[in-house]
Amino acid sequence: MATATSHGARPGLSLLAARALGPFALCLAVTMPADAGQVSGWWGGNWNCTIDGRPARMKWFAVDDGETSCDGDTCSTTSGVRWQGRFSDNGSRWVDLNHPTSGNRGGLYFRHADGNRWYLPKPTGNRSTGWTTWNGQRYPLSCWR
Repeated sequence: MATATSHGARPGLSLLAARALGPFALCLAVTMPADAGQVSGWWGGNWNCTIDGRPARMKWFAVDDGETSCDGDTCSTTSGVRWQGRFSDNGSRWVDLNHPTSGNRGGLYFRHADGNRWYLPKPTGNRSTGWTTWNGQRYPLSCWR
């Protein structure tokens, strides 16, 4: 199994360790995880925002998204990264932002932890003004850095 760290990739099981297992090591495939630098998007990083006029903060960062699956004694590991977002409204606790999806004009659709859909268009001059939803109503969301 391979693991990813923010400092680069390292295999979780070496070939030497597999040899030490002798006949119990049926098959060994070492894959190197994707580096966080392989994920791209204008939304990555820290943002200052206003949500319906209140101050807020948003941040997006890359996280490991590897998976291991097994079929009997044979296992395979894939590696990858994905975006994870967090949002703090007016100094409140940080909550997750999930399921980022690029729009057809380069904007970003995503879901707040409460399940509501939000949108920010691709920034102009490091500023993006979009919307949030809550109880079926849209509210303004503006972010800059």
